[in-house]
Parts: sequence; C-alpha cells; structure tokens
Amino acid sequence: MKPGMRVGILGAGQLARMIALAGYPLGLEFIFLDPSADACANKLGEHLHGDYSDPGLLAQLAERADVVTYEFENVPADVAGFLSAHTQVYPSPKALAIAQDRLIEKKFFHDIDIPTPAYAALDSLEHLELVMPAIGYPAILKSRTQGYDGKGQSVLKSADDLSAAWNILEGAPAIVEAFVPFKREVSIIAARSVSGAVVFYPLSENCHRGGILRVSESKEQDPMQQQAETYASRLMAALDYVGVLALELFDVDGQLIANEFAPRVHNSGHWTIEGAETSQFENHLRAILDLPLGSTAAIGKAAMVNFIGGLPDTKQVLTIPGAHLHLYDKAPRKGRKVAHATIRAETATQLSTQVEKLAALASQVNDS
Repeated sequence: MKPGMRVGILGAGQLARMIALAGYPLGLEFIFLDPSADACANKLGEHLHGDYSDPGLLAQLAERADVVTYEFENVPADVAGFLSAHTQVYPSPKALAIAQDRLIEKKFFHDIDIPTPAYAALDSLEHLELVMPAIGYPAILKSRTQGYDGKGQSVLKSADDLSAAWNILEGAPAIVEAFVPFKREVSIIAARSVSGAVVFYPLSENCHRGGILRVSESKEQDPMQQQAETYASRLMAALDYVGVLALELFDVDGQLIANEFAPRVHNSGHWTIEGAETSQFENHLRAILDLPLGSTAAIGKAAMVNFIGGLPDTKQVLTIPGAHLHLYDKAPRKGRKVAHATIRAETATQLSTQVEKLAALASQVNDS
C-alpha cells in the first residue's frame, strides 16, 4: 500500500465516520460524497457536497480516490456502476443492486440454496389478497426498495389489515413474507479481501424493537456459527465479494433462515470496535485495499447498545465498567441513531449486568 492512499466513500454518516476513524492509524485519507451539508463524517476528510448522481462530483471522486466504497445500500447502483468504470469500487455494484431490492435478494438466496421465509411479489391490493391464503397470518408487507430500520414495513395480522397496509406503500413495488416463528435474531459479519481471503466474526445475537436494532451481543462458540459461516461463504463466493458483509438470520429451532444481507459494515458489528482484535471497520479497509485481514477473535465478552433519538448522559455511561461511548455528532431526532456504547466484560454474567445498565440508560432517551 502506497503512503497517503485516499479512500472515497459514498455517504458520510456514522458508518463512514467509523470507517475513517479506523483508517487514520493506517495512514489513509478520505473523501466523502454526501448530499447533506452537515453529514457527521465530513470533519474527517474532504466533503463533496451534492447529489450522489452529480456527474461533476462523481468525476472528482473517481479521479481522486484510489478506491471507492459505500456506507449504506441506498446509494443508486448505477452510480456505483459508473464509478467502477473509472476506479476500483468495493463491494461490487452487483452486490449493491441485489441488496437494494428485496425480491431480487430473495431470489438470489434461493439460487444459492440459502433458505428464506415464504414470500410473494405483489403489484396490487388484489394480488395481495390472492396470495395471503398461501402465505398465512401473521405476515409482513414490505416495500421492495428503500427499506431500513423498519421503514416501509407493515405487520399483517388478519385480512382486515390488508387495505390500510397496502395504502401506506402508495403503490411502491412490494413483497409479502410469511412470519417466521424465530427463537432469536442473529447476524454473521464476514470480510473477504481482493485476494479472496475470508474471515468471520463470532455470531451476533440481536434484539430489535420497532424495526430498529437496540442491542447486539457477541456469541463466541455459538452452535449456529458454522451454519452461518457456510451461508455467508456461499453468498460471498457467488458475488465475488470484497469488503465486509453482514448476513441477518432467524434462528428457528436450530435452522437458520435468511432475512437479508447488507453489503457494508453493519450496526450489529459495532461491538467489534472494542470487543475484537480487529474491528469490522478496519477489516473492511484491509479487505478493499487487499491488505492482510486482521484477527476477528473476541476480546472477552462484548455487546453493543444503541441510543435512538436522544443522547445519554456521558458520565453515567462511562461510570459503567467496560463501557465505551461513541457519539456520532448528529442532532437528536425521533428514530435516529445518534450514538452507541460498547461494553466488554470477563464473564457472560458480568456482561449481562452491564448491558442491563446500558439498556436502562438507553430507555431514558430512546424512542419508545
């Protein structure tokens, strides 16, 4: 790696911020393209302020970045495709395009033998009514695109819910998925380098509320680790993937069912910043620059608690042994991730106690 390499990032939110923070010790420089004037990563590098499809800004980014990545999957896939014709872009535009559309994603999972909930593509309310006897209740109606943190989703408990849920989508392409009676939600964070080296982090066990991740806990030696790694390996091989990837899964009595994948660093992997030998953010940079991947071994027991909508009292968080607070420099707003804390402990019992303390602080500021 040559000195002063510049990494371009599409998006300048908290994930881009954490990528940059992980990259400075490696001597990297950063340039961000983001439409928001006050994007929270823009203090950590040059900020190209404008739309993702602005041809002038894209030309600047392609010319000045040695490699380009992105922090979230709602960046237009054709933008990534344009950039890939002029510079290296990882993960690939293909991975981005698949992750952006829930129907295409589900079909791709099936093509590579990764099980999913039963689903159906929809184009009208009448079509939804027609497929529900086969899908069954409860079910979840989802927009095919632009969905994250519970947005664009409605729970269907009976036929009485169909019309109102369909109207919320305002004609957007949609799918309906059967509800999975899962025991828990988990995710596997993996990294694959340009040379094809692959590493996996210990499974994360996740707790969501209102469609937003609230707590993730590292689970070393989890009985589902190997199955999750098999699915993630299959996914990365099929995509010739480069970078960090998160695969979200439902644990249904010892069988993992895929929910979705994110072609990027992921909220459920934030515990790796203090809880692993090498964070997901550093390994993402190592992967896209084809550097040796770092150890993913956990350091003790680790977890992460999100702060949604409001900020905790810094002193109260840092009073908790093993806690590390990460503020995103974002104004508090309903439903917005504004900070997280990681927690590390020697034993599972200690970790559980510390997570409860953090969760109590989160409940004072989080949206209900």
